[in-house]
Amino acid sequence: MKETNVLKQMGERIYHRRKLLKFTQEELAEKMCVSTQMISNLELGKKAIRPENLIKLCGVLNVSADYILTGANSNLTSEEFFSKLASLTAQEFKLITEILDYMNHNK
Repeated sequence: MKETNVLKQMGERIYHRRKLLKFTQEELAEKMCVSTQMISNLELGKKAIRPENLIKLCGVLNVSADYILTGANSNLTSEEFFSKLASLTAQEFKLITEILDYMNHNK
């Protein structure tokens, strides 16, 4: 895979996460102490991100570096977890709580 494709895919993940959190590019830039132009370049896949800015970005967007770099999402954020719980039917939710109760009693 070419580097430009990787940068574009990273940019798409950054864009989608920013939108999910309802941040403007300006708000994200301010939270990271970087320029709005840098955020724009990242989202468009025009520039690579420096390691120190990747750390800031992951902190602000509440995602792992793996997710930004590769799209791997091994850890759900609490927002995503609760969103998934909220979408369950009453019966599904009851089953999940029973599983959690079982796991807590068998530690």
